[in-house]
Amino acid sequence: MTAERQEINGIWHAVEFRRGIALFTFLAGFLSAGPDSLGEWAGSASAARAATTERVVANRFSGLAIEGYDPVAYFVDARPVRGLAEFEAAQAGVVWRFHNEGNRASFIARPDIYGPQFGGYDPVDLARGVTVAGNPMFWLVSGERLYLFARETHRDAFAAHPKAFLQRATSRWPALEEGLAQ
Repeated sequence: MTAERQEINGIWHAVEFRRGIALFTFLAGFLSAGPDSLGEWAGSASAARAATTERVVANRFSGLAIEGYDPVAYFVDARPVRGLAEFEAAQAGVVWRFHNEGNRASFIARPDIYGPQFGGYDPVDLARGVTVAGNPMFWLVSGERLYLFARETHRDAFAAHPKAFLQRATSRWPALEEGLAQ
């Protein structure tokens, strides 16, 4: 065997060894979760990636609430509309963008009405007891309030039974909100 092949072979074995360690660690953690929580763990794996620790969901790199979409546009235009940098407002520790000055003024006057409920967290997940950031593309205005959802299926389930989800989400929100950073 040539020196080059020996070196490549040695690197390959090191990579395989590291993969084996990673797989073992993953399986050990998975199996230690216990049979009662395996279904919950599998269902919430994607939720854990989307969870955040802020009271209002914001992009951690840009600081923009709801990814820079105009919260008033959901009411006025009945669709998500990107806000513009020239129409910004700081509220609740994040930066909000608006499509025009009128939308900005409306939001500043009534952020409790136009801002997404539960700080932009998915109310279906809140009802389950977890905080998962809503996606500005999966939204619903219900009872004159804006709700953002992590998944389209959550929006559809909420639309079918808003009172049931809101009752559970509202009862769990204070404790969940307390655990979020200010």
